[in-house]
Amino acid sequence: MSTAANEFRVMTSGAFTAAYKTLIPQLEKLTGKTVVTVTTSIGTGDTSIPNRLKRGEVADIVIVADGVLRQFIADGYVLADNATIIARSMMGFAVRAGTPDPKIRTAADLRKALLAAKGIGYSASESGKYYTTVLAQQLGIADQVLPKSRLVGSGERVGSVIARGELDFGFQQISELLPVQGIAHITPLPPELQKVSSFMAGIGANSPDKAAARKVIDFLASAEASPAITDSGLEPLA
Repeated sequence: MSTAANEFRVMTSGAFTAAYKTLIPQLEKLTGKTVVTVTTSIGTGDTSIPNRLKRGEVADIVIVADGVLRQFIADGYVLADNATIIARSMMGFAVRAGTPDPKIRTAADLRKALLAAKGIGYSASESGKYYTTVLAQQLGIADQVLPKSRLVGSGERVGSVIARGELDFGFQQISELLPVQGIAHITPLPPELQKVSSFMAGIGANSPDKAAARKVIDFLASAEASPAITDSGLEPLA
């Protein structure tokens, strides 16, 4: 699939989206090109990052969780050369705005809140996998809570569904919850249950300007990009 010579195309998962969007002016200055946001969804639908890459859509850089990027490298969609961890993210939860603070500070608190919740949302990304395959089992309540839990996919954020009142509790990366209007009490998981995810940037195998992509990845991993990363709720590596 061809792309305009003056475009720099980015595919990023939701967790890094807020930081990336803040940095777009700097990326355009660095590359001398118009930055095009191809997608901000790892998801499962036709427009998700995996399916776009499978179709051969052009990506100059891809930013996703480290395990996902390593799979893209194995599949030949992303180059191993210059693949770099650029941030870490904590997993958190939120409730609808106007709802009292659930005051979850320990594993016992979270267990009680999940059993009381009427509807629980989780994403199609790493946070959702952790909730469904590890966290619920670790708390010993998988049989009670997974039947009332809902996968939020197709690029939509869990917080948006909570804000509409369709769910009363939900999990996602902190950086994906923070920008959503209509939710409140965004809180990291208790320390004994926390899962910290690393996010990596890699060069698309079909990038027409791999030199520019290398510059962008080096920039994202630098101290210059750190303030935007921190403000978005992520931890910069620089």
